[in-house]
Amino acid sequence: MPSFGKRTSPYHLEFTNSEQATAHGGQILVDALCRRFHLWSKIACRPVLDPRTRKGAGFAPQAIIAQLLFTLTSGGASLADAQRVGQDSVLRNLVGLEKGADESTLGEWLRAQTKESVLALHQLNWELVREVLAEAKPARVTHGGALEMFFDGTEIEVHGKKIQGARFNYDGHLALSWQTLWAGPFLLDGILDGAGDVSEHLPALLGEQAALWKDRASYLYADSGSSAGQYLNAIDQAGFTRWSVSYNKWTTVLDRLASELPADQWSSESPEPWSEGAQYAWIKHLPGEVNQKARRFAAVRRKREGDLLWRYYYVACEAGEVKDPKAVFERHALKGAKEQGFSQVLSDLDLHHPPCLELIANQAFYAIATLAFNVLTALKVLDLPDEAQTWRVRTIIRHLLTVPVTVSSHARYRKATVCIAAGWLRWWRLFVDRWVPKRKPGRPAKDVAETGGDG
Repeated sequence: MPSFGKRTSPYHLEFTNSEQATAHGGQILVDALCRRFHLWSKIACRPVLDPRTRKGAGFAPQAIIAQLLFTLTSGGASLADAQRVGQDSVLRNLVGLEKGADESTLGEWLRAQTKESVLALHQLNWELVREVLAEAKPARVTHGGALEMFFDGTEIEVHGKKIQGARFNYDGHLALSWQTLWAGPFLLDGILDGAGDVSEHLPALLGEQAALWKDRASYLYADSGSSAGQYLNAIDQAGFTRWSVSYNKWTTVLDRLASELPADQWSSESPEPWSEGAQYAWIKHLPGEVNQKARRFAAVRRKREGDLLWRYYYVACEAGEVKDPKAVFERHALKGAKEQGFSQVLSDLDLHHPPCLELIANQAFYAIATLAFNVLTALKVLDLPDEAQTWRVRTIIRHLLTVPVTVSSHARYRKATVCIAAGWLRWWRLFVDRWVPKRKPGRPAKDVAETGGDG
């Protein structure tokens, strides 16, 4: 049997300059999806995003936002990365950017934003999410026919006392709070600031987005940070079909009520070995906060071998027609998959480090990062095959967007050759035929940014 080892490469090496090739050829997919949903023209139609006093000079907001978006969707995370993307002439020509802004210009644009312009960026994101949800296959964006919503927040630690809006968190570190609301696989909305309560913006986010789930089956997940009475009230009044919130902060009374329940109120011991003999029951309890009403809690108790006392766990919920408290815990366990989605935004787009000192600049940057995440997610749920629906954002970047392209010039045209991984050639051809605009023979007419392949 032969032995396989390591040897030197048999290839001769040849180098070409950056004006003939790029490693980010897959950005034509991102540009095509943005054109498909008219993102560039929508940006151009929002003058609040343009802080220039002379509109005929400098970079238009769609050029700045596009450069940042292409940076984030190609694995970059800083303004220095965005400057390098702007220096990639082949990439610029592929996606139609006339010129790239440098790091200082990008930072100046971010710092010139206002609360109104940051809101406009979020509105662009809301529109994109709603349009994609309407177009996507229901099985890819819903669970059991219901649109799943998820609220969660995270602490983004920062370094340096000059980061505007940062405050010391419970671990004693300077941090910004990023509180987010998700719809299916999409990051629907988020607020970045110095909020001290991890759920401070939950009522505002629910109020802004309530129309999305008003006339459809819906389910909201939230963790124990949203279990205070004011937040349970906001969730209860938001109009969700069902909801569940982890409840593990104020359990003294619940523990007493659970211990006093008769044995016949608890379900039979679960036979699964991993369940630790779990038993389930309903408990009705009036929390001590002001303006509260009696609520129903799903409870589970477990006793490991050798334990003398039961251990109790609770979920506050609106169970709807569900009669079995065990089903509430099983559904609430799906919250873990939603938390993994949040980790994709933070880790795969490397958003652990805000790029600017001023809060408004960081808010604008994170709004664009939210848009970038949803563009990649839209590409996945709308166009990728079933076997790719479990891909993370970093997988899409590595296998679809980071592909080499070489360019060559001919007598009457220029050609870009995209190197596609084995097995994906047919998918690329179908996507490009449908969504990438075709150049007609002769001198190119004035470019229309929203022209689609099927238009």
